[in-house]
Amino acid sequence: MELFTRLFGDLLTWVYHCFDRIVIHGYLSGLSRPEQVVYFVRQVLRIPVVSKEVLSQRTNQYRDWVEAYARNHSIPMEWAEKGLRKEDYVLPALRRMEKRGAYGVYFIFKSMEQGRTFRITVPRFPTQDPNHRILAHQRSRFTHYYFYIRDEVLGPIIVRVASFFPFQATYWLNGHSFIERELQRAGIAFHKNDNAFLAVDDAAALQAAADRLSPALIRKQLDYWTFLLGPKFSKKERGQMNLSRFYAIAQIEYCRNFIFKRHFPIHKIFERSCEIGLWRLTANRISEIFGVRLTKKLRGKLATVIEQIEHGHHVFRVNFKNALLRQYEKFSRFLRNELLSNNLTDFGLRKGLDHLDDVRQKFQIITGRFAGFQAQTLNVHVDFPLLQRLALPVTRGTVRHPGIRIQDVRVIRLLEVLLHGGTTVGGWTAKQIHQAVLTAFQLSPNAYGLNQLRYDLRKLKGHGLLQRDGRRYAYQLTTKGVQVALLFLFFHKRLCGPLANSCFHHRADPDHRPESKLEAAYYKADNAIQQIVDLLAAA
Repeated sequence: MELFTRLFGDLLTWVYHCFDRIVIHGYLSGLSRPEQVVYFVRQVLRIPVVSKEVLSQRTNQYRDWVEAYARNHSIPMEWAEKGLRKEDYVLPALRRMEKRGAYGVYFIFKSMEQGRTFRITVPRFPTQDPNHRILAHQRSRFTHYYFYIRDEVLGPIIVRVASFFPFQATYWLNGHSFIERELQRAGIAFHKNDNAFLAVDDAAALQAAADRLSPALIRKQLDYWTFLLGPKFSKKERGQMNLSRFYAIAQIEYCRNFIFKRHFPIHKIFERSCEIGLWRLTANRISEIFGVRLTKKLRGKLATVIEQIEHGHHVFRVNFKNALLRQYEKFSRFLRNELLSNNLTDFGLRKGLDHLDDVRQKFQIITGRFAGFQAQTLNVHVDFPLLQRLALPVTRGTVRHPGIRIQDVRVIRLLEVLLHGGTTVGGWTAKQIHQAVLTAFQLSPNAYGLNQLRYDLRKLKGHGLLQRDGRRYAYQLTTKGVQVALLFLFFHKRLCGPLANSCFHHRADPDHRPESKLEAAYYKADNAIQQIVDLLAAA
């Protein structure tokens, strides 16, 4: 992370990281299991038989209360049509509430959806208790209520409440909305568009506000709205049973945001990151970024892909089990690295809301590693004297090592294999590297022998591109070796966006007039590299 900000510090306005979208499930602890429902009906309500009519009575009471609440507070309530974007539909109502400076519920949607409930059956054989019934979990379609709320602390949130036992609730909130409310209370000016801050008077205050989003604060607000809008229980019922909510994180996003001064550098950086990421982010690198050991027992996908959400808007995705690490650009000057988790157990974390701080720390580390990987691959410059120095022989002690030329096919293959998979802790042995080269390029041992590989390894080590792990004969690329390997392969594979004819820009236009010195340097380097590649191809 420090390398990324140091590399592009002159182009950046500021950087911040925070939670973005958070989806939380709220479970009634005292009514989640069948035996608890039986106890509630027979011991608390004093109804001898647990039947569907008894449970439906509670549903009807709650439905009548919601309709009365909407009518008494003049809140519009409608059925959600299929394919309707609810957030866009209710946006005018939210804007009217913001204009009035009011807080509370501003819209209610009704929707028929699948939800968790109970199936009640009569025992097949007679029992000692004639009122005995069998309850089991099932999923069925029934009415769910979406309450759109403008909260004084969390900003706009959504609460969905199921109208049937066990009355499961789901909450949607956004960390950017919470930061917005914190900055407004502090009187700090800012410019926010959608879920992105593009300008702020005090960047440190914004980051401090993002760090203040805590489990206790979220629980306090969710408890208030659940008590107000959820199913009603009497004081006697609450006294005899535990009817408090347990909050579990169902989906969570954590983002690291880079705001640039201009659009040109961010667009080029994103293009180059996409191409290098598709080519270099193999399963080994992905497991390194996410901090897990790559084994055969690892479930889920480890892959990279580029999505086109709309015309000209691409998203670079890294898949890891049930999680996604995404990078995309927004509003011309905004670059975001975003980690999305649909199951926190993939990261060895617990889903309870109390563990939100652990999630923040873990996701900060992962997004920081991703930014560091990108900075390492982007920190490769076209240094022609470097190529000249590598082509000359060097002497280390009493040993003279021959030079490395850019057209040396054996060395290029070796560097490509080490870049793709040379992430083993402690390095690779010569035999492992040899087998990887033969497999990757479908070579026979006679075409590339083990002694030839050892000769190439000594040559790379002599030029400072390779290092050994202590006294073991295990090798891995140095930092200089990674940069040289990328530089060598750029010439032959035509990678690196603005430098060597990417899939985004096919060739620099000689008639194009550069907008800045940086853009002029890119085009100049592109033309120079293309001439060298053409000469090598002709040779």
